[in-house]
Amino acid sequence: MTLRYFRENGLLVLETDRLVLREQSPAAAAVLAEGDTAGLDWLDAAPGSGTQIAAKMVTMAAEAGAYLPGWGLFVIQRAGDGVALGGIGFHGPPSEGTVEIGYDLTESARGAGWATDAVIALTRWTLRLPAVDTVLATTDPGNLPSQRVLLRAGFTRRADLDGLWAYELTAEPTSPLPGSPAAAR
Repeated sequence: MTLRYFRENGLLVLETDRLVLREQSPAAAAVLAEGDTAGLDWLDAAPGSGTQIAAKMVTMAAEAGAYLPGWGLFVIQRAGDGVALGGIGFHGPPSEGTVEIGYDLTESARGAGWATDAVIALTRWTLRLPAVDTVLATTDPGNLPSQRVLLRAGFTRRADLDGLWAYELTAEPTSPLPGSPAAAR
């Protein structure tokens, strides 16, 4: 998977041949949290409940003065037509080298590999950052589709956390992403 990244209006955009992950500002997240489209063309007409919850988390972090750009919600869009399929993002900034992610797709987008591709893209970008060496994700014990997404994305199971199944992916030494400051050296 080729991963490109750039900033658009100050917001991070991660792009592969198949999808685009577009960071949402706290203002856009506030609109998504209400179930509004935020001007996006959604596959199922509106964001899913998980995306709305993640958007609310970004809004609350911003209101508390704890929001850090780049560590919130990204909308998952098809690269070909820009249709929004769901959301992916962070539960907050990294702590002691670890950052937790979550993701959600609209019902009609499920089962086509979009979540796996989004998880791979976000974790590949994240694990190249100096502040992160481990990406964590949790699922309900019965959420087999989400568990399969994480395993296909290279995560391994670790000890449960508060009754949730936990998975992690750790950084391996890699070359910098094309276009990154480190690649220009």
